Amino acid sequence: MEDQKKRAAVPLAKKMGISLVCGLGAGMFLLFLREVLNGSGKEAVWAVVNDLLFQDITAKGAERALGILYLIGQLFIRSLQLVIVPMVFTSITLAIGQISDTRTLGRISAKTIGWFLICSFFALILGCGAGIGVYKAGLFQVQVEGLSGDGGSVGANPMNVILNVVPSNLISAFGSNTSVLAVVFAAVCLGLCMNVLGEEKTCALRKLVQEVNDVVVVFLNYVVTKFGPFAIFVLLTRTFATYGIDYLKPALAYVLVAVAMLLVFLAAGYPLVVALGARLNPFIFLKKITNVAVFGFSTSSSAATLPLNYQTCTEEFGVDEAIASFVLPLGMTINMNGTAIMQVIATVFIAGCAGYDISLTQLVVVALLALIASAGTPAAPGAGAIVLFTILSGVGFVNEGALLAYSLILAINRPIEMLVTALNVVGDAVTSICVARSEGCLDEEKYNKR
Repeated sequence: MEDQKKRAAVPLAKKMGISLVCGLGAGMFLLFLREVLNGSGKEAVWAVVNDLLFQDITAKGAERALGILYLIGQLFIRSLQLVIVPMVFTSITLAIGQISDTRTLGRISAKTIGWFLICSFFALILGCGAGIGVYKAGLFQVQVEGLSGDGGSVGANPMNVILNVVPSNLISAFGSNTSVLAVVFAAVCLGLCMNVLGEEKTCALRKLVQEVNDVVVVFLNYVVTKFGPFAIFVLLTRTFATYGIDYLKPALAYVLVAVAMLLVFLAAGYPLVVALGARLNPFIFLKKITNVAVFGFSTSSSAATLPLNYQTCTEEFGVDEAIASFVLPLGMTINMNGTAIMQVIATVFIAGCAGYDISLTQLVVVALLALIASAGTPAAPGAGAIVLFTILSGVGFVNEGALLAYSLILAINRPIEMLVTALNVVGDAVTSICVARSEGCLDEEKYNKR
């Protein structure tokens, strides 16, 4: 049975790799075609192609558009988002319910949070160093005139993240994919209460939660295995086809710095943590985590990538199922290393555009706000740029120039957030490996099996 799963996983990874390459190729070709048509006075031709294939059919004025690729991509994303809440709730409840020793549970929780903070600390150091270096060099002094500043979001106190952990209404918490922290809290409470009552009194409840979890896993595995590779091609193709060169030119420095730092942390930072923290071969880790990173990059959703991440951690890396069931859903909600890097660099970029001076104290405040705000970022596409406004409000970067620069970030940040998601999901896998290794719950034979 295990050999059959192994044989099925290898073709899936290959299909995802092929889809990534084909999607990038098709997207770049369509981006080039868009520029050629719009530059030669044939905007109407591109408008027809866009309405047929790429148009967001929910947007105002798109009543007659077909948006075929948009439809396919959204159907795939929504089918994954459909079971985010039951997946997180059941997996964490079962993980905690299986750990009857409260000392063990407390130790695992402390280690998980500890590794999250360690990775976040180094991510923020990298983001702050790169951001302030480019800022001092004057590369973030870009022209943003002509952009509309009314696409912003309303800022909020980052401490609301802590307040929103405990829901005032359980039904409302379960009714939204943006209240995952509240769902995690409810799952932890239920798991702990089940432990106190004992297996005899909670036998029926445990069985119900387990069966719901089994149904969710079967559904998600089917969606990911059967439709994942094609959806990756569709999502990548549409993303690059809908972003013209004009969107990238004004903030080329931000795009290049953000992408470079994210890639550095992905390709060097995480392997270093695995090598030093878990004392395991980092090259094996890089090879096996590729399909998870590609899937996260393509879907731009940590929640959508969770099933594949869980499968990879348990079957490829040998992480104990109880550890993976606890660490990965929790990491999906609070472990946002890529988001933190992006938000720090974006904040420094906006400060440069708006004429603000960045002091060391302000940079530390930005880093702390990024850490807190990123923990409350919904695991869904586009959420990071919205939460960014919370940081801007927290440090007082809210003049007209800052709002214009923020609008520019909203316009160009989709490709960046795709890479951010890849970093976030890989970070969750790293933590699960380190925690499992420290607890003696890692099958090293599985990990080292090439």
